[in-house]
Amino acid sequence: MIRFFQWMLLISLIVTSSLVNAVAANQDDTLEIAVALLQSKSFNEKVKAIEVLETNGGEQAKILLNALLDNRVFYIKKDKRLVVGGSQDKEYSVSDALTGEALGTLHRGQLQKITLNNKMRRQIRSALAVMNLRNPDAEKRLAAVNQMLDRPEEEQAQLLEPLLAQERNDRVRDAMQIVIALSNLSSDKPEQRMNAVTALEGNIHPAVRNGLSRLQRETRDPAAVKKIAQVLETIDHKLRLYSLLENLFFGLSLGSVLVLAAIGLAITFGVMGVINMAHGELIMIGAYTTYVIQLLMPEHIGVSVLIAIPAAFIVSGAVGIAIERGVIRFLYGRSLETLLATFGISLILQQTVRSIFSPLNRSVETPAWMSGSWEINSALSLTLNRLYIIAFALLVFAMLYLVLKKTSLGLQVRAVSQNRSMARAMGVRSQWVDAMTFGLGSGIAGVAGVALSQLTNVGPNLGQSYIIDSFMVVVFGGVGNLWGTLVSGLSLGVANKFLEPWSGAVLAKILVLVFIILFIQKRPRGLFPQKGRAAEG
Repeated sequence: MIRFFQWMLLISLIVTSSLVNAVAANQDDTLEIAVALLQSKSFNEKVKAIEVLETNGGEQAKILLNALLDNRVFYIKKDKRLVVGGSQDKEYSVSDALTGEALGTLHRGQLQKITLNNKMRRQIRSALAVMNLRNPDAEKRLAAVNQMLDRPEEEQAQLLEPLLAQERNDRVRDAMQIVIALSNLSSDKPEQRMNAVTALEGNIHPAVRNGLSRLQRETRDPAAVKKIAQVLETIDHKLRLYSLLENLFFGLSLGSVLVLAAIGLAITFGVMGVINMAHGELIMIGAYTTYVIQLLMPEHIGVSVLIAIPAAFIVSGAVGIAIERGVIRFLYGRSLETLLATFGISLILQQTVRSIFSPLNRSVETPAWMSGSWEINSALSLTLNRLYIIAFALLVFAMLYLVLKKTSLGLQVRAVSQNRSMARAMGVRSQWVDAMTFGLGSGIAGVAGVALSQLTNVGPNLGQSYIIDSFMVVVFGGVGNLWGTLVSGLSLGVANKFLEPWSGAVLAKILVLVFIILFIQKRPRGLFPQKGRAAEG
């Protein structure tokens, strides 16, 4: 029995090998026939050559057809050998049209160009389209159909209709139907044109709107013009909706950055009452930590970003604790002196970074898994790095919320923030809580720097761009309140993005600032007032 299966396997291998060799031989014969026909002076013979290449040719046939379309096919006058050439001044770098073998360089006078007419060019484009549409890879078929969308012609409908019935991929089928309908917009039959208009209703592809607008200008029938106008209005309504969603997405991504930048400040300001002007530099340190880790792991960029998150938290947190133990603990209760001291620390940190890394901005590479975009449709595309940052901001918020609500450190932080004297009387070491709280807020600022490094260049002035916005978020949301920071950060981000299109980026920030000032006049404690010592002060 085993020998029987061995013989069957051997026979199947021989048959498969014979079929492969037969196909390869058939393709070689096809190319040889096409090469002979292309060297003819008759355009009819050349048309037959293109038909032969389309019907039986393989990858080399595609290369040859593309070269014909680019006027790069010649034959050598001496031996009539067909070659594909690339111009280099008066010489051509040539390769064999049959095998692709490089043949070196030849002088222009040694070659005779294969000439084409417009009919043949259209035929080659159609042949290439058919060959690509028969590709077993669905993505390549889709790319071939999308290429047709750029220049829809009436002949394309006749080309695609027989292939549409055989297509099994939904995305390719949808794209084919759009091309067929767009091609029918150029039909001589009014009924066929209007059927195409109906078929395109609600489709938001840019080529659809352009085709319908052109038909509307060329049509003289009032009923047809009205129908086209209705279809265009439906498309415009959808485009406005997707534009609104896109603005909302970018607003949420900006708001997520503001939340990450401000949430650490909300903790230190709410618990300790410290106005930390060096908070932006702690963000900068987190961004530079990401840059350094990428330098240490150049072959593992995707992993380096994940490693940078805890590393940035530790480095920025350690710097924050050093600032609190070295300077701030001597200045509690003196807000002006604390502000000036932390402003001086921010200048020192900036100059230190300039001395180590130079004043020039540094670029942090985005990992492959964060690159690109999620294309929902032709009108709405969401960049992956911003999607990840929104999710990351929510994750950081959730983890911090759990730390403050479910751990002993969080309990002590809340006790100190509500009544410092009573917490001390109950045995809470308020100085240790202050140091840990400042370190926690600084560490989160470092994590924010990791996120910012994926959106912008890393430089000594990175933190200065976000310190004012961070204070605005904290004050608007309610000093020391995490939920207030989340809501206010996302709200201000969305408000900025919706104001920018008609007011500009600078005026949008001014309008938001004016709104916050007016809001604080009515609600001095912000959206979610904090209870305890911060509220009383």
